[in-house]
Amino acid sequence: MPAAPRRLLLLLVALTSVLGFSFVGAGAASAQDATEEPGDPEATPEAEEAAEDESIASVVGSLKYDDEEDNEVPVEGVEISATGADGEEVAIDTTAEDGTFLLELPEPGEYTFTVNPDTIPDGISLRSEERGTTTFSLSPGQQRTVLFPLVEGEARERSSGSTKIAQVPQLAFEGFKFGLIIAMSAVGLSLIYGTTGLVNFAHGEVVTFGALLAYLFNVTFGLHLLIAGPIAVLLAGVFGGGFDRGFWRPLRNRGTSLIAMLVVSIGLSLVLRYIFLYQFGGRTRPFDQYAIQTDTIEFLNITMVRKDIWIVVVSIILLVLVALALGGTRIGKATRAVADNRDLAESSGIDVEKVILVVWAVGSGLAAVGGIFLGLTEQVSWQGGFQLLLLMFAGVTLGGLGTAYGALVGSIIVGLAVQLSTLVISSELKNVAALLILAFILLVRPQGILGRKERVG
Repeated sequence: MPAAPRRLLLLLVALTSVLGFSFVGAGAASAQDATEEPGDPEATPEAEEAAEDESIASVVGSLKYDDEEDNEVPVEGVEISATGADGEEVAIDTTAEDGTFLLELPEPGEYTFTVNPDTIPDGISLRSEERGTTTFSLSPGQQRTVLFPLVEGEARERSSGSTKIAQVPQLAFEGFKFGLIIAMSAVGLSLIYGTTGLVNFAHGEVVTFGALLAYLFNVTFGLHLLIAGPIAVLLAGVFGGGFDRGFWRPLRNRGTSLIAMLVVSIGLSLVLRYIFLYQFGGRTRPFDQYAIQTDTIEFLNITMVRKDIWIVVVSIILLVLVALALGGTRIGKATRAVADNRDLAESSGIDVEKVILVVWAVGSGLAAVGGIFLGLTEQVSWQGGFQLLLLMFAGVTLGGLGTAYGALVGSIIVGLAVQLSTLVISSELKNVAALLILAFILLVRPQGILGRKERVG
């Protein structure tokens, strides 16, 4: 067997072994239940109920308001109901003494959640009437948090014309956070293209790989996410660098065309994605920490949970560090030189292959950070990175192919467009807005926002 395919096979075997070991503890019990005979008394009602529970989706939350001294006061006895797409009520719960509630839904799908205003105690009201109803979809086994902001006293009346305007700050914050997650994942994709010319369709699986590694160390091995996350990022960086060294570099040395390598990356994407599905399973799962946060922070009509603030802060810090490294370090300047003109950089004494190796390692590590943040926001999924891949390409192309700064700017624009578009279109179609903006920019400025015009021929 040729050297390059043999190295690829060894890497895939190692990857499968790591992920297989990660879920062997959780999967052994379910596999044992599945293989027991139907007549076994230990495998009847309890086992069937446990297997059935895995597909149930649920919604949790708490109702609280801030009193005059800014103390959070829970509200008891308020009814929260869930209505299916057909308009039929499928679940109802009443807030407990600490203000919490739980709605278990019969099956995945789209539901509308509503607060019964008649059950809200006197002297307390919803911040606005439109904030008493929210609609979103849930996947099998997914648990989401829903927030209904309350205030002491009477709510301010708002006209229907100002309702959408009032949602803009909240959607802008969510779009900015989502754009940072896209940018974190897309920086490596852009730098890899800039230094090698490769359009890597398997980059989305690196995002998923980072989230799954964090889940492995956090849930299976019991490490806190603040420890499991950095370990996952480090291993993803090592995996990315090793993959370049053992597979992509031999292909480049053999003169493999960029089109052929693009097709290979599509194949790798499919292989890795279904390895993840086989080992992890098809349902989404939360991390052990920060999955549910009911304490909210109100600022300028924006409702935030603490993990969202930390996602934004850490993303900005890491992206600023990447920008400073590209502009002020030797390896950063060498990376920019290789991206501008590889032949000239090589003739100037720059070790191009070393630069590419570093780009793969750092880009894979940043993609893992994006995967972890995506898992914190939407739970861990076997295809989370693949679902983000189209938006990553949109951000990279919009900002300018091959530039890290362009990936940052383009990704934030894409994130804002995706979230703000829900003001006028259904949330199921929100990704279309980003693609329409991409098409428009490519018509008026094909090189992207920060890209440079190049003469061909």
